[in-house]
Amino acid sequence: MAQIIQNKYPIDLNARKAIGFGFPINGDAVFVPTYQTRDQIKANLVNYLLTNKGERVFNPNFGADLRSLLFENITDSTLEELKFYIESNITTNFPQITVKQIEFQNTPDENVINFVLSYEIVLFGVTDEINIELQ
Repeated sequence: MAQIIQNKYPIDLNARKAIGFGFPINGDAVFVPTYQTRDQIKANLVNYLLTNKGERVFNPNFGADLRSLLFENITDSTLEELKFYIESNITTNFPQITVKQIEFQNTPDENVINFVLSYEIVLFGVTDEINIELQ
């Protein structure tokens, strides 16, 4: 019986070849290069989450529109709708990702929302987390 020991994209085997850039965009040569596919997937997710709808040229439906939360009246039902909306959009735009948990930690007096996304990259079996503070 055949058994998969470890999944890797072929591009990950060349350690000196960058496959994309990550965040923050303030490296030595302006961009911070990413050398692993999982790091680039995380950078792509951060880019998606921080992009507003209509902000991306020729792709007006791209983005999670998280910053608009700061100006909405946040209730439990609103958060559940938003969780479902973000999870379905991530599933559509990133088929290689399985969303494990979406959590909002709201501080209404300070107008701050802490957004936490736990996800798994299906091919690698790697679980990671993105934590974004919106203010």
